[in-house]
Amino acid sequence: MQRIEPLGGDEFAPLTTFLNTASSGLLPARSAAALRAAVDESVSYGTMGQDYFGPAAASRAAFARLMDVAPERVAIGGAVAVHAALIAGSLPDGAEVLVPDGEFSSLVNPFAARSGIKLRTAPLAELADAVRPGTALVAFSAVQALDGRIADMAAIRAAAAAHGARTLLDATQAAGWLPLRGGDFDYVVCGAFKWLLCPRGASFLVCGDDGLDALHAGWVAGADPYESNYGPIREPAAGARRYDEPHAHYSYVAAARSLDLLNEIGIETVYAHNTALADRYREGIAALGHTPLPAPGSAIVSVPGLADAADRLAAAGVRIAVRAGSLRAAFHLYNSSDDVDRLLEVVREGRR
Repeated sequence: MQRIEPLGGDEFAPLTTFLNTASSGLLPARSAAALRAAVDESVSYGTMGQDYFGPAAASRAAFARLMDVAPERVAIGGAVAVHAALIAGSLPDGAEVLVPDGEFSSLVNPFAARSGIKLRTAPLAELADAVRPGTALVAFSAVQALDGRIADMAAIRAAAAAHGARTLLDATQAAGWLPLRGGDFDYVVCGAFKWLLCPRGASFLVCGDDGLDALHAGWVAGADPYESNYGPIREPAAGARRYDEPHAHYSYVAAARSLDLLNEIGIETVYAHNTALADRYREGIAALGHTPLPAPGSAIVSVPGLADAADRLAAAGVRIAVRAGSLRAAFHLYNSSDDVDRLLEVVREGRR
């Protein structure tokens, strides 16, 4: 088989066979260096001596470029659940929200916890058919964390439009490797610490032109944040910045560099690389007598019946995950065909 080289050059030098990006991505060297410099500066000058809004603005612009939307449509924060809760809070009482069965809890819980919302579920493959008159919002992940299945986003969008429903896409397991257009959905939320290679504490919200019937309560949501420190905010920021949280500064110092790297390489290039590795693994694991869960075109591959290999893989320096009894591998730009072959080798040795 043709060798597949890693992308990113000197930005990555993992000391393990790291196949667990679906849990948390590796930090590029440039991002780690920027983070160390910011921490070192804080030892003498504190964080308030630094440019608090600059890295956040750079991250906003870089994420907007990845999602092919204007920066004015992007809000920043710390967690997908907070962004989803903001959307949940903007819905009227009695609104019906449709989500896939087994959807990730950060997307579901904000709607489940909001009194007055009718939460309904359907199998992912039947989600488009489950949209009905009266459905206010369809919330779903582009890629399922559990098994890597890719949603039929076009069908769900079309069904939502036909019934006057809005769409909320969770891009956490997709942005960074799967080409997406943020403008195709009413809202997009994305935790950035996985495929976007950012530290925890960086998260994004993309809003459509209509925005939200809500305002984040933090002081940074003001048109001039430094004039919004005391009392009610008199003038909210224009665009999606009115939904910003007071952000974790260090997370965005590194995030700006990580997102720049992905823009430099190009998501189409990352997509071709990741899916080639995933297909190599699917073929190899099938040759060993195991059948991956169906997730065509995904960079995530889950294989039932291999959970007991996790400890052996960890001892061999292979970082991977077990989810719902399946061994879950996630292939990203810093992986190579050598990583796939190493994974297959350890699994094969366990059969002897």
